[in-house]
Amino acid sequence: LLVFTAACLLCLLRGSVALPLNCADESSSPVPCTSISQDKLLDRVTQHAEFIYRITEEVCNQYEELYIPYPLRGLKNQGGGTCTSMSFPNLGSKTEIQQISDMRLLHYMLILAQSWVEPLTYLQSSLKNNDHAPDTLVSQLKWVSDKLTRLEQGVVLLISMEEGGAAPPPAALQQALSEPQLGVPDSIFHEYNSLMCLKKDAHKMETLLKLLKCRQTDRLSCTL
Repeated sequence: LLVFTAACLLCLLRGSVALPLNCADESSSPVPCTSISQDKLLDRVTQHAEFIYRITEEVCNQYEELYIPYPLRGLKNQGGGTCTSMSFPNLGSKTEIQQISDMRLLHYMLILAQSWVEPLTYLQSSLKNNDHAPDTLVSQLKWVSDKLTRLEQGVVLLISMEEGGAAPPPAALQQALSEPQLGVPDSIFHEYNSLMCLKKDAHKMETLLKLLKCRQTDRLSCTL
């Protein structure tokens, strides 16, 4: 079982990165962690993905209730744009994804998480400038942004554990990330489209991480 010993990064799924991970679940006293198993890290990253998707879904529902007429809710690309992840190399069908290596899936999720750094910043700024946007909506989006950063850190650690050192993502994914990202939302529908894309990509990360987690125990029975 691989163990990573970078203490400054092991706090990634608990509060600020400046604070060490609390190991109260592993010993009788809450002491800072200096190591974490690959299985436990994958569990925590997967939990983060689940929470991110759940809160993103709540944000989308709340935004719809506030701004989107009922007949238009759930429609794709109302803002005239497309999701950034659509420019990424296609992972293929569910059957084909089952054959993809753990490392490639991890690299894909890393690029997916990184692709949302700027769009989430723009969305937060746009909603803050909207006098009618409730504080809960803004705070939930900030929460998603913070958790996504920690999920990204967790995936980086998983990649490092998998290969014994951080490896660069495949060139095709790097090129996709260099393409223009979602711009600053300039209308309600652009904001809505961005949120719908975020919800879709959050669900994709959650699904792929659950697949990786399943492979740790019974690879032959794992399904999407």
